[in-house]
Amino acid sequence: MEKVKVLIIGSGPAGYTAAIYASRASLSPVVYEGLEPGGQLTTTTLVENFPGFENGVDANSLMAQMKAQAARFGADIRRGTIDSVDLSSRPFKMKDDKGNEIEAETVIIATGATARYLGLPSEQKFRGFGVSACATCDGFFYRKKDVAVVGGGDTACEEATYLANLCNKVYMIVRRDVFRASKAMQEKVRNTPNIEILWNCNTQEVLGDKTGVTGARLLRKDGSVFDIKVDGFFLAIGHHPNSELFSEWIKTDENGYIVTDGRSSKTNVEGVFAAGDVQDPHYRQAVTAAASGCRAALDAERFLLSVE
Repeated sequence: MEKVKVLIIGSGPAGYTAAIYASRASLSPVVYEGLEPGGQLTTTTLVENFPGFENGVDANSLMAQMKAQAARFGADIRRGTIDSVDLSSRPFKMKDDKGNEIEAETVIIATGATARYLGLPSEQKFRGFGVSACATCDGFFYRKKDVAVVGGGDTACEEATYLANLCNKVYMIVRRDVFRASKAMQEKVRNTPNIEILWNCNTQEVLGDKTGVTGARLLRKDGSVFDIKVDGFFLAIGHHPNSELFSEWIKTDENGYIVTDGRSSKTNVEGVFAAGDVQDPHYRQAVTAAASGCRAALDAERFLLSVE
């Protein structure tokens, strides 16, 4: 049975930042990177809004630098997943995908949230090449161009109005004949002149070539099929927080996001902390995830000092 002071489950900006801070505090953290080392950010290309990079930074390069920084300070970063947990008492008991058993004095959950996609092969083909699930992250690349946003809820309306400030035209692809968004957001969309709402439409295919997305093929409820020309295709149909592994012990909201105590990273279980998109339904940015990873490591350090 391996014994560790701080076990960090998940990588990405939150997990790697937590590892940097925990390592510098001499807590010898062990990090399990999960199925997607580097997290959701690695599904995009250039990151232009992370502080400190005047000309932007390649997403995979940024994550590799964070990982290397954590390793330099002594973090034990492992490929693989934690497959079972028991958070009923400290030390917390874990088992990884190779069957190794671990006892952890504290746990930082940084498993992120996965964007929901439509499940189209063409959508996956152009993911990162015109298909995006984050307008704030990637909208800048489509200045003065035409784009589409899929969805009819508050997030879709927010993304569409954000993109409308940058783009020439924004199509909203809504599968029903009404929005699910709040009245205020609906009015904002309707009062934005360069947003066109395509009601009762589903996406059949994302169109493109070697340069990336060039359009989308849509199916109306009446059976008619038509194409629109766009350079960017944005999904805004929600995110799925990767919290199921901990749901027996950790309190979540109605959508599965881990509930933390105020501005801290503390969960309802003493010694277990959450950072990044798994506890953040609102911002979902690399910089906010990194900040929450910092908080989680500091909270874990203070907790360990209080119980020694």
